[in-house]
Amino acid sequence: MTSLPLIDACPKRMEYGPCGGVGFDGSCEIDATHLCAFLHRPTVPWTGVDRAVVPAPSTRTAAAAQTLAALDTRAWVVADLPARALSVSSIDTCAEILAGEVDAVLAGDAGSARVQFPPAYRAHLLQRRGLRVWTGLNMRDRNRVAIEGELAALAVEGVAGVHCVTGDHTRTGHRPDAAPVFDLDSTEAAALARAAGHVVSVAASPAAPPVDRRAARLCEKVRAGADVCFVNHAGGAEPVRRFIEGAGGGIRFIPCVPVVVDHASADLLESFTTLVLPEGFLERVRGARDPRAEGVALAVALAEQMLALPGVVGVNLSGGRDGAEASYAEALAEVARRLR
Repeated sequence: MTSLPLIDACPKRMEYGPCGGVGFDGSCEIDATHLCAFLHRPTVPWTGVDRAVVPAPSTRTAAAAQTLAALDTRAWVVADLPARALSVSSIDTCAEILAGEVDAVLAGDAGSARVQFPPAYRAHLLQRRGLRVWTGLNMRDRNRVAIEGELAALAVEGVAGVHCVTGDHTRTGHRPDAAPVFDLDSTEAAALARAAGHVVSVAASPAAPPVDRRAARLCEKVRAGADVCFVNHAGGAEPVRRFIEGAGGGIRFIPCVPVVVDHASADLLESFTTLVLPEGFLERVRGARDPRAEGVALAVALAEQMLALPGVVGVNLSGGRDGAEASYAEALAEVARRLR
């Protein structure tokens, strides 16, 4: 790893910060009494992970080559995976509902859930059901050796892509007793995933401070090896358009589209204080006679606006709620069908 001066000042030990969880007032997501250590620092330029042990970028895996070819041909619909953690039956049920309806599921680690099946095993469970997987890989729970092992297993499994995120701190979830790892951050993980031959995606949060440097930070992730950027909720299509223009070329974009189908899922989404939804979005769902129908219609309309933006190669249908996994999967599938 490179030695940058702020690694000990960031609770996640990030070298290429900031993360997407910076509060709108600039506060650290782990300690609201302190400002993010990267807030007033220029964007950290990519200098690489320890080059003595990182191989040069390899040829793509067969699955990665197929993904890139497909993304350059037509827009993809990617859906979050709403299945319960550690439940094979829930994974099977959601896979059965979504297979054939979406191009892939983004199977990541929920911000609150701290114990889940390993990424490669979860990908195996889903792909055996005929559902392509875009695997989320966080740096919170794994050191570099474990990350490299997961990347190798995911290459064997033939996943559509690997989404590299630094991850939420353990102090903010269900398992504050677990020690956070953060051996690497998302930018460094992107380089390792690219060297392993994967299609590599990263996240960007245009609405989180420092707003004026979010595009520049994404450019450094592109230099590290990122192919695709999942754009977090930023307030609608126009803010996403501005962000894409600021980031320039060299990467494909998949904006997140909220799927909110009841009052409980509206409350859950509203609890995430660092995202921005289109004005009146949640109010329209809550005030509708049929919240599910309204939520599906709003998601379809917003997705169509996102897909019309230059540089956008797909959308990520985002959301979910504990206790309603199958119902939520059906809503995601319905949105995907309407988009087709």
